[in-house]
Amino acid sequence: MNGNNNLLQLALCLALILSVVSCGGAQQNSSDFDAADGAKNANVKTGVKPEPDAEAAVIEMEDPAFGKIVLELYPNIAPKMVERFKTLAKEGFYNGTTFHRAEPRANVIQGGDPNSKDDDPFNDGMGNSSYPDVPAEFSDIPYESGVVGAARTSDPDSANCQFFITLGRVPGWDGDYTVFGRVIEGMNNARIISTAPTREGTTNPDPKVVIKSITLQPRSNFK
Repeated sequence: MNGNNNLLQLALCLALILSVVSCGGAQQNSSDFDAADGAKNANVKTGVKPEPDAEAAVIEMEDPAFGKIVLELYPNIAPKMVERFKTLAKEGFYNGTTFHRAEPRANVIQGGDPNSKDDDPFNDGMGNSSYPDVPAEFSDIPYESGVVGAARTSDPDSANCQFFITLGRVPGWDGDYTVFGRVIEGMNNARIISTAPTREGTTNPDPKVVIKSITLQPRSNFK
C-alpha cells in the first residue's frame, strides 16, 4: 500500500514539475520579446491606408549634386508628427541642418538635427527642437524603400525633429518607429546621399551634406 502511495506521489510531483516548466517556458518567450522589442507592445494602428496630406515636403540640398527629395506626409497615420514636421519646416528650422547619418548597409539616411549646423560632428544626432517630444504613433506600415520615419531615443515617446529615410526593407523597425511619410520623388538622390564619403569610423558625411531648405508645396504638383 505504501509503495502504491509513493508511486502516486511521484506521479503527482512529475506532473507538477512539467506544468511549471511549460508555464515558465511561455513566460520566458514573452519576456524575451518584451526585452528586445519593448516598444512594439505599444498601441499600433493597423489596417489604415495612408492618405497623403494636401501639402508635400520638398527637401532642397545645398549641393546641386544631391538634388531634391519630395515627401508625401500621412496625417491620418501620424497626425502629431506630421504637424511637428510641417511646423518646423514653415519656421525654417531645417534650413542649414544636414543628413548627419549616411549608412547604405543599414538602408538609412538621417537628418534634421540642429546640432549638425555646428562644427562638432560628435554631437550630431543628439539635438532637438524647442518643442516637447512627440508621443509614439506606431502603425503597421512596413519599413521599405522610401519610407520616412521619426528618429527617437530608446524612449518610444521621444521623437522630436529628426527624421530618417529607409533605402530598403528594414523589418526590425516595423511597428517600432513612427512612420509619417514616404518619398515620392528623388529616391535616387537619397541613395546618392547614402554613399557620401564619411568621417573615418563614423556614418557622418564629410564634407557635410547640407539641407538648404525644406518647404511645403501642393501635393498635386507631384505625381
